[in-house]
Amino acid sequence: MKLHEHQSRQLLADSGIPVPQARVAADPDAAARAANELGGAVVVKAQVLSGGRGKAGGVKLAADAAAASAAAAEILGIEIGGDRVEKVMVAEAVDIDAEYYLAALPDREAGQLMVMASASGGIEIETVAAQDPAAIRTASCGVDSGLAPFQARRLAFQLGVPLHMLGEFVRIATALVDCLVENDASLVEINPLVLSGDKLLAIDAKITIDDSALFRRPQLRDLRNPEEETATEAEAREAGISYVKLDGTIGCMVNGAGLAMALLDVIVSEGGEPANFLDVGGGADAGQVAKAMNLILEDPEVEVVLVNIFGGITRCDDVAHGIVQALSGLSRRVPLEIRLVGTNQAEGLRVLRESGLSAHRDMLSAVRAAVALAG
Repeated sequence: MKLHEHQSRQLLADSGIPVPQARVAADPDAAARAANELGGAVVVKAQVLSGGRGKAGGVKLAADAAAASAAAAEILGIEIGGDRVEKVMVAEAVDIDAEYYLAALPDREAGQLMVMASASGGIEIETVAAQDPAAIRTASCGVDSGLAPFQARRLAFQLGVPLHMLGEFVRIATALVDCLVENDASLVEINPLVLSGDKLLAIDAKITIDDSALFRRPQLRDLRNPEEETATEAEAREAGISYVKLDGTIGCMVNGAGLAMALLDVIVSEGGEPANFLDVGGGADAGQVAKAMNLILEDPEVEVVLVNIFGGITRCDDVAHGIVQALSGLSRRVPLEIRLVGTNQAEGLRVLRESGLSAHRDMLSAVRAAVALAG
């Protein structure tokens, strides 16, 4: 779950990381009022989940309230990365003496957390990595232990942080890791963290929350942004189905994320293109399967549906009943290939046969049949 910059800055502030004051505005008059409240020069920034806001004209400096209103009028309504700008953030402008990059994220290979830092802040970290990999410094730490002060000090020395700001950098770096853990985030990024006189300030922030952990963080659910999801993805989430739209023509229904990923790999290896990732879950019933089938066919690009079920907790007869139930109420029909193996397999196959359907015994033959039908 991606957060807008103003939402990310609030979570940083809640963790004790200093950020300039800011207001959110949905129209030019509100932007002018925000600038008046803040006083002095401000920065007006488009609030979209896409990157590249500056290059797209979504970030403007304004000297006063009138200029902030004019900047907001120019930014609101434009499209950046396919997202229409509905709101802007009006933030205090600050003098910048130096810019740093600082981020915390899980290191899945090491089973730890990683802090990434660079003295080349203010530009995309991918660009820094490509042009000068040595400019990126890292430190690893445990989820429970967090970043140790000595590790943060070492990063500060490597980045050339002035000695008089050493303590403040250590406090921010350790708080960044705490923010990651406390919010079950998969990324907490400050780019840039700026040195402004005798202050370090996070003037741009990006935070991504792990959707699977939202049951532990109910206070974060309201931060979900509608533009992050398609209507189908939102409908799937409400139904408890994991769905991600892809660009292919083979609609996929699978039980289990691992099996779903394996299916996508096999489809691609056989020359096909999956239209979606869809996991109905380990205990899907007939109603869930029928819902999943309809979700898949909401995508007009789908030319064939491939059902790949390995029944454990999920019962094959429930899946078969769900498929039959879905077929009776579909808005459109496409070819259907099924692989159905596992618990109550015989009963499931009987239900399919009685409805004029058949099933493959292995995944590869089902994939090859679907790829052939998709052209």
